[in-house]
Amino acid sequence: MPALVIQTAFLGDVVLTTPLLSALAAEHGPVDVVTTPIAGPLLETHPAVRTVIPYDKRGRDRGWAGVQSLARRLKAERYACAYLPHRSLRTAALALLARIPSRIGFSGGWSFLYTEARPKPFVGHESDRLLALANEAPGAYPPHLRPTAADEQAAAALVEGPFVVLAPGSIWGSKRWPYYAELAAKLAEHVAVVVVGGPDDVELGDAIVQAVRPSGRQAVNACGRLTLRQSAALIGKAALLVTNDSAPLHLATAMGTPIVALFGPTVTEFGFGPLRAGDLALGVDPLECRPCSSHGPPQCPLGHHRCLRELTVAAVIAAIEELGALRRRR
Repeated sequence: MPALVIQTAFLGDVVLTTPLLSALAAEHGPVDVVTTPIAGPLLETHPAVRTVIPYDKRGRDRGWAGVQSLARRLKAERYACAYLPHRSLRTAALALLARIPSRIGFSGGWSFLYTEARPKPFVGHESDRLLALANEAPGAYPPHLRPTAADEQAAAALVEGPFVVLAPGSIWGSKRWPYYAELAAKLAEHVAVVVVGGPDDVELGDAIVQAVRPSGRQAVNACGRLTLRQSAALIGKAALLVTNDSAPLHLATAMGTPIVALFGPTVTEFGFGPLRAGDLALGVDPLECRPCSSHGPPQCPLGHHRCLRELTVAAVIAAIEELGALRRRR
């Protein structure tokens, strides 16, 4: 039987788990993965994955009954080993109740429920820290996604010629940089602009496109119009992604697209910034209140939001010019 991986954390965490999946597949063959319904399609086409098992922990599978039901399904598969990168009681309980004989996770939290607890590095990028679960060296495998040809076609149909992608959304309100519309108006003088995000970001996208419209330049609001794999394909075709500290950053990392990432309440030292040499992360330093939480609160706790309000459009334009991505794609 293949190895099982249980990873039901945030979408970005799932993308950053793909190096671990590649490492485990090299040892065990393609692995099975328990993950959230939203993340599942991203992994269905990954070469390291045999089967994706959706677990709707906040929906139809919520609560203890959902844990028990999925555990029975996993027990029937008779997995010999499970790798548990997400340190949560739910993850530990699933593997234990499924009677998987070898349960390998990181030390701390609920690791007394594992059969083997391995230390997680305190420093470095999260994708490399997760590789430690497979005893692999940092950088041994990069984050990677594989959209289908149909995904590529859907992305290509949205825009013609060179373009940049902007990702203005985040489920954490304090992570949203407030000047994407102004940035889009300036970028549209040189290249088409496409805005990506989910259905909740449609209004943000509309405002950005509206800012470009007076110039007559090309701008497309793709928020809510693409699946996640199609969004990854679109980002993969872009000359550049400008994004908050949110999931599109990690999609771009996995697709090899140059990145300018804007960090406010969080910092890259947490391990979730750009990974590749040359990609840039901007933030306002020094601010005594920054970082203010591990994820970024819904609103600035102090009410001023200086960490992103003081990050100027001029600074972002300068970073884009330093990156040189637009020159390379023309």
